[in-house]
Amino acid sequence: MTDRPFVLVAGTRPNLVKLAPLAVELRRRNTLPFRIVHTGQHYDDELSANFFRVLGIPLPDENLEVGAGRPGAQTARILERFEDLLLRQAFAAVVVFGDVTSTMACALAAAKQAIPVVHVEAGLRSFDRSMPEEINRVVTDAIADLLLVSEPAGMENLAREGIDARRVNLVGNLMIDSLDRSIGEAVDRRSYERHGLARREYAFLTMHRPSNVDDPETLRRLLTLFDGISERMPVLFAVHPRTRERIDALRYQQRESSRFKLVGPVDYVDSLSLQEAAAVVFTDSGGMQEETAALRVPCLTLRFNTERPITVERGTSTLVGNEPRRIRAQFQRVLDGTYGAGRGIDLWDGGAAGRIADVLEAFACQGTEPEGSSAGATR
Repeated sequence: MTDRPFVLVAGTRPNLVKLAPLAVELRRRNTLPFRIVHTGQHYDDELSANFFRVLGIPLPDENLEVGAGRPGAQTARILERFEDLLLRQAFAAVVVFGDVTSTMACALAAAKQAIPVVHVEAGLRSFDRSMPEEINRVVTDAIADLLLVSEPAGMENLAREGIDARRVNLVGNLMIDSLDRSIGEAVDRRSYERHGLARREYAFLTMHRPSNVDDPETLRRLLTLFDGISERMPVLFAVHPRTRERIDALRYQQRESSRFKLVGPVDYVDSLSLQEAAAVVFTDSGGMQEETAALRVPCLTLRFNTERPITVERGTSTLVGNEPRRIRAQFQRVLDGTYGAGRGIDLWDGGAAGRIADVLEAFACQGTEPEGSSAGATR
């Protein structure tokens, strides 16, 4: 077993949701030392501190404070500052989560220093290279030493790309671990009541992806659509900051009688509370595709593709793009009660952190990746 710590890297709040249950499990076992590094890719003192508190993890040991910026400049700052950290301290491995810029940049910095890279949520593919996240996924998987996969499609994608199966483990989904730990508080919070809503009698909406909010006409069309949908069911829209900027630029005006309510960003537990009690969720968030799958809440995904195909295969999510006709048709199924609850997803069971910790312990003991893709499949 190594005396050198593993470093767990987060760059955005969704990364923290994935990192948290693993940090809690490693701290409980006390067999592997670890440190938490936040790159500061997205960092707000109030919101991020709240995330750490709610998720039950200590504040980061290091904050690289890279801040926002153009993708290339942001990547360069992360590379430079994370490399400096790696040169100052000796780490057993660098563990990165998901598909944000920090994931790819920190993996690259570690690989150039010959430090093993562990990629949690490896193998996901949307097959849409216009998405920055897709580039981050492909690059990270290509240089990772240990690839930890959340769903069977990830195993298939990595095999097709020629990744050695001895480096790949199917471990399940850390997002569901965090959900399981927080859902009791979320249900008790009854966040919908603060907005004058009733359980199972409203729709919850989020959208932030460029395909939906960057083109003014597309954004206006979607806002008009959801304003119209609110005539049949109230729609609560938790507006992402970048989406708010674009709505303000449109000078969008709602109908006076509208039940389409725009509110600011919500914290993690509020988001779970609002999803769990909704009749339907409209979103372009990959994380919310996963969460609604576990909550068995209909999810109409405002995208034409997804890197999480199992949510579609199991019937918990439906891809509707940003076309009003498709969105209305699937919403009608929800109203009619014909949408269906979908089926459960294997290994999305709240036990992913334990399986990942098992794999990391084997990795630390062997000084190399554990053999075989079944190493993390059971606990």
